[in-house]
Amino acid sequence: MTFVNPFLLAGAGLVVVPIVLHLVMRRRPRLVEFPALRFVRLRHDTNQRRLRLRHLLLLLLRMLAIVLAALALARPSLKLSAGPIGSQRAPVAAAMVFDTSKRMEYRHENRIRLEAAQELALWVLAQLPPESQVAVLDGRRGPAAFQVDLGAARHRIERLETTADAQPIPHVLAEAARLLGESELARKEIYVFTDLTRAAWPLEDAGRLQERLREAPDAGLYLIDVGVAQPANLALGDLRLSGQIVSNRSTLRIETELISVGIGDKHTVELYLLEPDPNGKVPGARRPEKRGEQTVSLAPGQSRALEFRVSNLGLGTHQGYVQVLGQDGLTVDDRRYFTIEVKPAWRILIAAPKPENTYALFLREALAPESFRRGGLARFACDVAPLDELPRKDLSPYAAACLLDPKPLEAAVWRKLADYVAEGHGLAVWLGRNAEPVKSFNENPAQEVLAGRLVRQARSPEGNLALAPRNLEHPALAAFRGVAGAVPWSRHPVYRYWQLDALPEGAHVIAPFTDESPALVERPVGKGRAVTITTPVSDDPNRDPWNLLPAGEAWPFVILANELMAYLVGSGSEELNCRSGQAASLELAADRMAPSYLLTGPDGSQVRVAPDVKQRRLVITSTELPGNYRVQAGGAADGVDRGFSVNLAADQTRLERWTDKDLAQFFGTYPYRLARGKEQIELNVHTGRVGRELFGLLILAAAVVLGLEHVLANRFYKKG
Repeated sequence: MTFVNPFLLAGAGLVVVPIVLHLVMRRRPRLVEFPALRFVRLRHDTNQRRLRLRHLLLLLLRMLAIVLAALALARPSLKLSAGPIGSQRAPVAAAMVFDTSKRMEYRHENRIRLEAAQELALWVLAQLPPESQVAVLDGRRGPAAFQVDLGAARHRIERLETTADAQPIPHVLAEAARLLGESELARKEIYVFTDLTRAAWPLEDAGRLQERLREAPDAGLYLIDVGVAQPANLALGDLRLSGQIVSNRSTLRIETELISVGIGDKHTVELYLLEPDPNGKVPGARRPEKRGEQTVSLAPGQSRALEFRVSNLGLGTHQGYVQVLGQDGLTVDDRRYFTIEVKPAWRILIAAPKPENTYALFLREALAPESFRRGGLARFACDVAPLDELPRKDLSPYAAACLLDPKPLEAAVWRKLADYVAEGHGLAVWLGRNAEPVKSFNENPAQEVLAGRLVRQARSPEGNLALAPRNLEHPALAAFRGVAGAVPWSRHPVYRYWQLDALPEGAHVIAPFTDESPALVERPVGKGRAVTITTPVSDDPNRDPWNLLPAGEAWPFVILANELMAYLVGSGSEELNCRSGQAASLELAADRMAPSYLLTGPDGSQVRVAPDVKQRRLVITSTELPGNYRVQAGGAADGVDRGFSVNLAADQTRLERWTDKDLAQFFGTYPYRLARGKEQIELNVHTGRVGRELFGLLILAAAVVLGLEHVLANRFYKKG
């Protein structure tokens, strides 16, 4: 407990007044000679003792009334929060933390949430005592610092803008606590202006934040809620493409979901591609052309999966977007952008033991069915060659190669394959009965591309072993997401496979068998990727088969083979679709490299970007603004015209809010105060600075004591 006006406690010394008055006004007995008094002397002594007790009680009540009045005027306060207690006009070291994510653009009552935060922050700034130190922090990365003065802080608050790459609030709050620890002012305060959505407060940051806040125990923490209790919004989820680089003979598949928060009814989602505008005044200008539309019914709180398919795409770079029609509170999540590159059918080399065409039959028909080859629709052009020709085979024309049940190869052939993959190509090795003796496969040249040393052949003659893909996030398995529970892997048993030793560094399992042994293992090699499959895709027709993957209803095998090869042929490290703040990287052809490239942003701004000549790569780091970016160099006929797309992460626009209970768990034992308006802010700050004042309780107690004194005095001195 402390006192705002401690000098007024001296008033408690006035308790001597009733004592003096009591002694002065005490009636002195007079000696009266009256014989009859001897009969009441005994009664008199009893009444005298009772009267003294009553006078003592009255004296104590008067003394207590004076003490309570003095305490009340001294304004005692109880310390209920961090920080020293004293005058409200003492200077403050204040950090104002703002959530500036795109989520703060949610519009309610004709104001976005950031504008509401700015209005309250300016009001709080005006209430701060003179000579205070103020720092303004937002979601942008970088060290924090105090503003020069309150005027500079006001200017900084007025110029705040949302950013697509905002840090979570706990990271900014931790930086604010660090900065306040450097201030010499005794009183420290942190004001957090937030919409209290879950996306802004990741649970995994709670422990680190509590630890940082404990390093600044004297800082008062005030959470100022500028969010909307019941938001209404429609949002598109992240886009999932069947590939960023696709064949002109394949169909582009785009998956997403429509998410409803507080909005029901029917909603329309459209797909647009940006096509050249023949009537455009600017050369190379493009206009959106609708290529798909879906209407779905949603109840509040529901989500619905969407899928669009686009065929007959010409060679080159294609950009577009998916958007939901209608208006809602938050517009930044109503559109998602994408970029793909369309290339001719990829040439695939399939090397197999003789008779090579028999061995390669299943895989070639899965990748390029004969009917598709005749109609020019196959997205892979498969060349079959015997394994014996590999030493003399030129691999450069092929985007990827497959080794089917290879026999021991010479060290020079393994090195040739390793160099081929390292240049940015793909390689799939289907191990089978011919991988003996295993010593050849376990030597260093082979291990440069294989995903581990071969240990032994594992057998399951009962047929109760099968492929068991579980994590479908890998691009080679993405096509199974929509039918994950309906894939009949158990109908395609695996009777035998190769067990591998410990996986080399960088290798990881794409899919296991049902006994958790690795089935498909990927290993990066230079710029490319090599995948080892521990059971073959084809076998000697006169021997017991190792598996029945391509038999019967073989559609799971066909999808797996196609998606695996599509992944391997696109094995370059290009990222045509990235998130805000993530660097985009485009590979450049050595024979068409320009000294600089013109980068056009979604807002039409243009800037020149220089390539990395040594790496033959163009890296763009200014990717904060969501939308489609275009990269151009040279003329329209033989120049470069490529691009990439940037999107907000879908979880950054989620509007689900924290409850008071969630906040209490997030901050643990660290004290904080939550306010949702100026009145609550003022009350919380006053309580945090001055504490919980006891003036009202003490005045009430003094009044009660005076009332009792008055009643007792009238009772004692009334005339009888």
